[in-house]
Amino acid sequence: MKTLKIIPLLVFTILSLFSCEKKPSQITNTSDYDKYLNVKGNKSLTFANNEIDFWQKKFDAAPNQISYLSMIASNYATLFEYTGDIKNLYKTEELLTKSNEAYDYSRVSTIRSLARNYIAQHRFKEALVLANKAFSIGEGLKETQKLLFDVQMELGNFPEAVRNLNAMRDMKDYDYLIRLAKWNDHKGELKTAITFMEKARDIAEKEDNKVLKIWSYSNLGDFYGHAGRIQESYDSYLKTLAIDPNYSYALKGIAWIVFSHERNTVEAKRIVEAIEVTHNTPDFYLLKSQIAQFEGNKKAEISNRNAYFSMLQKNNYGAMYNKYNVLIYADDKQTASKALEIAKIEIDHRPTPDSYDLLAWSYLNLGENKKALEIAQKHVVGQSFEPKVQYHLAMIYKSNKEADKVLSIKKELLSSVYELGPNLEKKVNQL
Repeated sequence: MKTLKIIPLLVFTILSLFSCEKKPSQITNTSDYDKYLNVKGNKSLTFANNEIDFWQKKFDAAPNQISYLSMIASNYATLFEYTGDIKNLYKTEELLTKSNEAYDYSRVSTIRSLARNYIAQHRFKEALVLANKAFSIGEGLKETQKLLFDVQMELGNFPEAVRNLNAMRDMKDYDYLIRLAKWNDHKGELKTAITFMEKARDIAEKEDNKVLKIWSYSNLGDFYGHAGRIQESYDSYLKTLAIDPNYSYALKGIAWIVFSHERNTVEAKRIVEAIEVTHNTPDFYLLKSQIAQFEGNKKAEISNRNAYFSMLQKNNYGAMYNKYNVLIYADDKQTASKALEIAKIEIDHRPTPDSYDLLAWSYLNLGENKKALEIAQKHVVGQSFEPKVQYHLAMIYKSNKEADKVLSIKKELLSSVYELGPNLEKKVNQL
């Protein structure tokens, strides 16, 4: 993961480093989002907890009413969404498994719910088994085809994903449009992807559907950012927060604008630390580590990275952070072999171009340049257009003395520095 996914004064040391460069334009304003940093209470969490209590009591009184389990499960999923507490995701799985077993895996909607839970856990192969089971039952095929598209994309089975996408074609359907947007983004057609996402947003607004508007605005915030349309990205995140003040994903997007575009490390940290109070997940430590690295604060960089690994040890996140772990371990020659081990596991979990990029990158950092090039040429080139993947490709080409290929990638990467972040920008300039 996926996912993984503003203002005042810059530190004087950073100012001195960038005094000769063009000052980044100011996009954000604390008055726009300050009210979202310390929101008192969370209506969605309160509602979910009340629902869990209500349905649990009903189930305890009538254990034969299996449908109650799905009601409880959906609310634990909401708890996970807002808190990031992995225990809630596993509780959702436990309830859905119990429900499916009671139905002998015959109820399509419950099968699909468990499959989506597996996707969140990065258990993609198991999710595909369930999706295929739901498809074979035949009920609600369109909804199952949406699920199959999502799973096949995660597994890198792109021809199968497109077949399911085409089978549900409907330019007036929100769910079809957002998947069409995802498909075009995968192909590197970002402008087209944005167009389809905007069409989906228009449907959400016309229907005045709160959930769909939140999803549309937050994803457009990401897409606009990838396209370098930072003001529109910021505005989209603010629109998300106006509907749901507790939607931490949008705040994280704003924190990235502050850090990557405006280079305001102090304010970026303030936002991140405010989010962590209610939504505490390992990736925030990595973001703070990145910020500290840019500031030249080695102690804080290492401290936050250690806090990240400590959190992984205390909680069972399964394969959810494999990608992050590979990138961290590969950067250090002493742990590059560990990166390779995890990359191989990730290939088994999801053999996508991005996973093969991790494998190639691990081999490169172990000094196996030709092996890295061989993997990249076979599984990555022309199949992934993510800026970080492209940077890895440039480094692989450079190590294999294919300088002509490096220059064209470098030019493209320089237009993606916002997405790459300040630390990688320095490395891109050194290509």
